[in-house]
Amino acid sequence: MSNNCAAALLVYTMMQIFFVLSFIETKGMSIAPYFGLVLLVAVIIPFCRQFEKRWTNMADRGLSEQSMAAKFRSDQVALWLLAIGLPFLFVGLIKIVGPML
Repeated sequence: MSNNCAAALLVYTMMQIFFVLSFIETKGMSIAPYFGLVLLVAVIIPFCRQFEKRWTNMADRGLSEQSMAAKFRSDQVALWLLAIGLPFLFVGLIKIVGPML
């Protein structure tokens, strides 16, 4: 799961940089979008740590190999849905909230 968390965090961060920041319009040289980027990356890190902790303790539970494989796949899908889906959610929020400001 460690490799999945690292790769998902990398993909999430790259999508934030290249996809989300392109939708944030600022006038002049504002640093606010970059602080927002740091905040968005900081938000996902606890979720990745939660997946890591869960799998660190999984071996002690005495689950069957099939049960562990099913749980692994479920966590893997959830992790990648978060990593890929959240940038699109943020862009949607920017499109909705942006005109109101």
